[in-house]
Amino acid sequence: MRIGVPKEIKNHEYRVGLTPPSVAELTAQGHEVIVETRAGSGIDFDDEDYTKVGARIAGTAAEVFKAADMIVKVKEPQPAEIAMLEARHLLFTYLHLAADKPQAEGLMKSGATCIAYETVTSNNRGLPLLKPMSEVAGRMSVQVGAHYLEKEQGGRGILLGGVPGVAPAKVAILGGGVSGVNAAQMAVGMRADVTIYDINNDRLAELDMFFSSQIKTAYASKAAIAAAVKNAHLVIGAVLVPGAAAPKLVTREMVRTMKRGSVLVDIAIDQGGCFETSHATTHEDPVFEVDGVIHYCVANMPGAVARTSAFALNNATLPFVVKLAGLGAEAAMAADPHLANGLNVSGGRIRHKAVAEALDLPFN
Repeated sequence: MRIGVPKEIKNHEYRVGLTPPSVAELTAQGHEVIVETRAGSGIDFDDEDYTKVGARIAGTAAEVFKAADMIVKVKEPQPAEIAMLEARHLLFTYLHLAADKPQAEGLMKSGATCIAYETVTSNNRGLPLLKPMSEVAGRMSVQVGAHYLEKEQGGRGILLGGVPGVAPAKVAILGGGVSGVNAAQMAVGMRADVTIYDINNDRLAELDMFFSSQIKTAYASKAAIAAAVKNAHLVIGAVLVPGAAAPKLVTREMVRTMKRGSVLVDIAIDQGGCFETSHATTHEDPVFEVDGVIHYCVANMPGAVARTSAFALNNATLPFVVKLAGLGAEAAMAADPHLANGLNVSGGRIRHKAVAEALDLPFN
């Protein structure tokens, strides 16, 4: 198969769909890989790193799309990229369509087969291609939260872990999944006062056993969330409904009760966000303030640590890329129902139920 890797063009996105080690695996199996010039420059790979492992360098994204059968990316295609997609193409990338109807309609119009990393599943009902970025975003959420709690950044002027004689900051994590657990690990490591909220009692029991006395757990009722938001210095939104829009757990009224200079970090912003006051921001302009509360809502958080993120993502996606390249989309999905769960759009139709419901479009 001819596999194309365009340079990412979303604002401040430095990751790359395939690293040179991944390309080496594909070319060794007889596939042709076409990489746009400087596609890996954001993580310090130059064109020579790709040609050494058998890739062909193309001068423009248009050349990549024209030559390739499968396009492997990181972030959702931007309008200029959607315009280059054809019905013959297989697109494999993050899509997050539930919060992006214009993108969904553009992909439908293209006729391309579009498989989304974030809805591919695993035997244990996990999301293996979302997991590495959820790990990165979870760990980053505490890092950036601690930074924006600093007075110079407009925060309350609190050190996350406190010092002897001064209490640490209170951190409320909404969601006990992969990103929530990774956020908790970082916050515990920085000696914060951490509570994880979730609606799954079995999960809360697992977390209680895993963290022992290092954290507290609580059932995520509306009243409990309202109290948590009011008392916390840092609230991390880490909820996920696969393929669907994130539920709005924190209302504007709740935000008004927070201490001035407190911080909200919305990891769920790719799926629309779980705070009513959230709207997507960029690494260039990452925060905004509502009622004296700082909101960090960057839609591609892992892009800030692009090299770590690119390698972590490639570790997870490469086996699926190999399968798709070797068998073709239809045969690969027929052989692997978990990969088939990643299908969001094909033949001009929405193929994922949660996406269709979120966008109020027909599901086929």
